[in-house]
Amino acid sequence: MKQFRLIALAAVLVAPVISADEIPTDDLEARAAASRAAVKTFAQNLQGELQAAMKAGGPINAISVCNEKAPAIAAAVSEAQGWSVGRTTLKPRNADNAADDWERDVLKTFEQRKAAGEDPAKLEFFELIGDNGSREFRYMKAIGIAKDAPCLACHGTDIAPEVSAKLKALYPDDQAVGYKTGDIRGAFTIRQPM
Repeated sequence: MKQFRLIALAAVLVAPVISADEIPTDDLEARAAASRAAVKTFAQNLQGELQAAMKAGGPINAISVCNEKAPAIAAAVSEAQGWSVGRTTLKPRNADNAADDWERDVLKTFEQRKAAGEDPAKLEFFELIGDNGSREFRYMKAIGIAKDAPCLACHGTDIAPEVSAKLKALYPDDQAVGYKTGDIRGAFTIRQPM
């Protein structure tokens, strides 16, 4: 009898597995489409700020965009949507952007898909997950490094000494360097509560 109670208790404590059958496919697709739109807004706003900063003062000037304006852009998009919207990576510059376990698994899968020939610019993944009786829709869109991308001035293999010094001052534990064209630098990540 005690063994039955223990098994029953263990079954209750296990996080629920959410079947795709529980949510209509068109709802998941609608959430994915809304996530793509939010990522597009975030990416366009960030890219616009970075381009203006690069034009006005080069990479040194652009560092302040990633340091100060990117979190503000993410917060504005998050507030507008009522979700958590941000960026993540396996090699964070800012510790606040370090991948959680789910994001880490997705980023590793993105790397595998890229190695199998998929275009990093088109990599995305979404699913409905559950934990402790709550559910959320999670979405990620890879951030690939395009040819001649200005981000290599701060994230590449040949970083100017003054840029490197500024990065070290702001991010002493910086891991977000050594990238080259075609690499996946990270991903936009979204959590939509259900």
